[in-house]
Amino acid sequence: MIGLEDRQALARDIHVAQAAGARLKPACEMAGINLRTLQRWHAGEGLVGGDRRPQAVRPVPPHALSEAERAQVLAVANAPRFAAVPPARIVPMLADEGVYLASESTFSRILRAHGQSAHRGRAKTPKAVRPPTTHIATAVRQVWCWDMTYLPAQVTGRWFHLYLILDLYSRKIVGWEVHDSDHADHAAHLVRRTALAEGIAALSAKPVLHGDNGST
Repeated sequence: MIGLEDRQALARDIHVAQAAGARLKPACEMAGINLRTLQRWHAGEGLVGGDRRPQAVRPVPPHALSEAERAQVLAVANAPRFAAVPPARIVPMLADEGVYLASESTFSRILRAHGQSAHRGRAKTPKAVRPPTTHIATAVRQVWCWDMTYLPAQVTGRWFHLYLILDLYSRKIVGWEVHDSDHADHAAHLVRRTALAEGIAALSAKPVLHGDNGST
């Protein structure tokens, strides 16, 4: 749908191009409309009153629900046994009882019109979300990050497990091991071995060991 001001601007530009020697049909195509659209604008009041489709009075469909029927649908949807049930379940439940009031889309449309289109299930009690743990490293050996990832093997369905520890400040890989199985003992052994290799035992302040799923 093209607004009135845009229509007038397009028609004016096409007229200028045509006056300069351009053919009308290619000029319309360059403007993004076809020739019949421009002719329809000139034949009617398309360049004066704009598009009248939004203001058009459309007849009510013969199968549309009356106000009483819409009120009944809303009352049934808000009944105690249906208050926490979505329309996709309300309609089949009524059908099992031999009752048909409206389709699922009609139920949804009526509920949405009355501001009741939110989740209709039983809401759980809000839980306090723990803020994410944040670590800041200003030097090496303050924060280490660790994780385990899978390495594909040549045998289908078999994997190797890479355990890796990274220094957050220097981005140096301070320790790593590859195993054919996943076990917590592998991670613990790697941490001890890396601490000895990096001389952590002689430091007064031990680094923080952080992982995506929490500390080790």
